[in-house]
Amino acid sequence: MTDTVIRALAESDAHLFDAHPDPLNARAAHQRTTHRPHWKRVALRDGAVVARGAWWGGPDDEEPVNLNWFDVAEGEIEAGAELLRSAPWRVELELNLPGDWREHPALAAAAETRFAAARAASYELLVERFLYRWTPERGLPERPGRLVFGPEPDDAVFFDALRRIHAATLDAHALKAIKEGGLDQAAREELEFFHWCPSPREWWQLARTPEGELAGIHIPAHNPSGPTIGFIGVLPEHRGHGYAYDLLAECTHFLVEQGAEVVTGATDRGNFPMAANFTKAGFPVVRERINFHPVARSASSAR
Repeated sequence: MTDTVIRALAESDAHLFDAHPDPLNARAAHQRTTHRPHWKRVALRDGAVVARGAWWGGPDDEEPVNLNWFDVAEGEIEAGAELLRSAPWRVELELNLPGDWREHPALAAAAETRFAAARAASYELLVERFLYRWTPERGLPERPGRLVFGPEPDDAVFFDALRRIHAATLDAHALKAIKEGGLDQAAREELEFFHWCPSPREWWQLARTPEGELAGIHIPAHNPSGPTIGFIGVLPEHRGHGYAYDLLAECTHFLVEQGAEVVTGATDRGNFPMAANFTKAGFPVVRERINFHPVARSASSAR
């Protein structure tokens, strides 16, 4: 077998990225995603593309924030792993898969090839997530009317609420941040993401009970791909009342009132309560996302 050649792409040869089959229909997941040619890399064998990766970041990011398109040909696990190992960026890997990929042997095999390449490059599974997409024909979810919503200009109020929410969270990314740096890091990472989104800061909202107690927060947002449910969180002392649905319904209405014709959302597969709320609010699962994160490589495996 001939050696693998790893190449970064540029405008002149960006077409090489498309010279590879797309069995998992990743292109459909990235119809509104802009990938910079020089953040794309391919692995070639005898001139044929056997693995490819597209790293992604927002329009103002100087470095990629994740790798969200990664394909590996059957039998080319090592080439895919080398593509990851040799890249100048060690960021989270997102694999966007059809919602029914587990039910079809060919799709499952293609996904497992990518998983194996990621593991060989010292990436570990972080979480599996449901991706949702609301469209107008689903109808707007009913507003229960139990909470009072309003803006809050002070970031410190949101920071404190996020710390309290994450003190009892099921979210894998928040749990990872807590393990690394405690509740402050988890809250700070959330705030940094909300500020990174191009949507107005004024959209962030608190939710209070009629008696004035803070019950939760919701963040209607635009990421670079469009309107999305940025964050839904209920304070621990107010859980058990189904308020997450109230927050989700309000967040959806808010985005539609701002002109959204499509609203996306996501939650971890293991977050059964939030998954049930998305279903209740008329958000069908359209894809699944498997998140891997890079871990320290041992001296023997580092190259």
